Amino acid sequence: MSKTQLSKSLGLRLVVVLVIGNIIGSGVYKKVAPMIAELHSSGWVLICWILAGIISLFGALCNAEVAGLLADTGGEYVYYQKIYNRFFAFLFGWSLFTVIQTAAISALAYVFAESLNSVVHLPQLIPAWSNISIAGLFYPFADLNTKLIAIILIIILTWINTKGVKAGASVSTAILLLVFGSIFIIIAFGLSAKTADIHRIQIATTDNSSITLSAVFTAMLAAFWGYQGWASAGFIGGEIKDAKRNLPKGIVIGTITIIILYLLSNTTYLSLLSVPQMQEVYSAGNKIAAIEAVRSFWGNNGALFISVLIFITTLGCCNATILSSCRTYFAMATEGLFFKKAALLNNNKAPANSLIYQCVWACILVLSGTFDQLTDMIIFAVFIYYGATTLGVFILRKKMPDTPRPYKVWGYPVVPAIVIIFCILLLINTVFSRPREAAIGVALMLTGVPMYWLFKKRMKVVQ
Repeated sequence: MSKTQLSKSLGLRLVVVLVIGNIIGSGVYKKVAPMIAELHSSGWVLICWILAGIISLFGALCNAEVAGLLADTGGEYVYYQKIYNRFFAFLFGWSLFTVIQTAAISALAYVFAESLNSVVHLPQLIPAWSNISIAGLFYPFADLNTKLIAIILIIILTWINTKGVKAGASVSTAILLLVFGSIFIIIAFGLSAKTADIHRIQIATTDNSSITLSAVFTAMLAAFWGYQGWASAGFIGGEIKDAKRNLPKGIVIGTITIIILYLLSNTTYLSLLSVPQMQEVYSAGNKIAAIEAVRSFWGNNGALFISVLIFITTLGCCNATILSSCRTYFAMATEGLFFKKAALLNNNKAPANSLIYQCVWACILVLSGTFDQLTDMIIFAVFIYYGATTLGVFILRKKMPDTPRPYKVWGYPVVPAIVIIFCILLLINTVFSRPREAAIGVALMLTGVPMYWLFKKRMKVVQ
């Protein structure tokens, strides 16, 4: 076997594990509070979770058709070469590296560190430096104790994943079983607690304001962070057994499972805490809604329990994201469109150099911003490509009409059209509601334009 040949070792079960592992992270615990702050209505929060889940499922169905047709290591990077062209494919891969996947790793590691801090109370480091900023936008030394823990986590998980894809997937499986069991315990005890009241969930707003379309889209930006990651299994398509069948199945099964889990967990939180209490959690800045919800019926021991659960969950999601994301950079490097050392595998058939590049940039992003800054930036960037993949369903039906498809998207052409229209609306709304995050995301993605020509020039010199 060559030094650039990955082994096919993952069956359907591990594909489902990696899909769920890439999705279930901090959003299930943390994003309900900013959604309440935007909407002032617990009922509308659940509606936004449902709408975001439906759009995510529709997107997953569209992705499943494309993945079933073109499955290979690199996911959308490979798909876009056949749907569009090499330049667009590179821009996607570069966007993963500069913002989408590396910022996701950073955000997950950040929440892990926050949860650990709530349990062991880490001492502040160099507080005098906390107000030092770069252009008034980035405060690298603010919450330095939390950020250093996040960086250490990224480094450790990167090292584990250099041991091979099955080692990383096994870690994700063990963590996922623990997380699912714990979340369902919280749901069962939370909904049956004396302090729970399902009637707290109402459509009416607490300030008697009307719900605007912009507010719904902005709240869904938070919900989409919770669902982000379902397409990541495509990045390891070259390591999946019978990928053209198992990859689409894994994506759909994993996404439906997450939608059900999110609705149950958020119903639990909203039954335990009122809208004003949720708004107080959001205003505090350093609180997590799920912790306060569990504290309300289990006291401080319950808060400790869910704090441990959150850092285990984010540990698992961070691990799954590290495992899958680096495969795209490996695929790019084998074609000469990334740093050439990223194309080499170590003795465990793992893309170790690709993992290291990813690790370094993710650690830098940890220092660059807050959790919500990172997640809003990610969602803006990723929906550009969700729309592009969905448009690919239409293009491939015309380009390759007679090619056998293991899976065809349900509801064609209506379902893909809904996803594309929604992506456009979300992007427009984000430009106006989160202009800074949108601008930073676009700027990082566009650094791929000069890098593409630089890599192309180097390829010509080598040839």
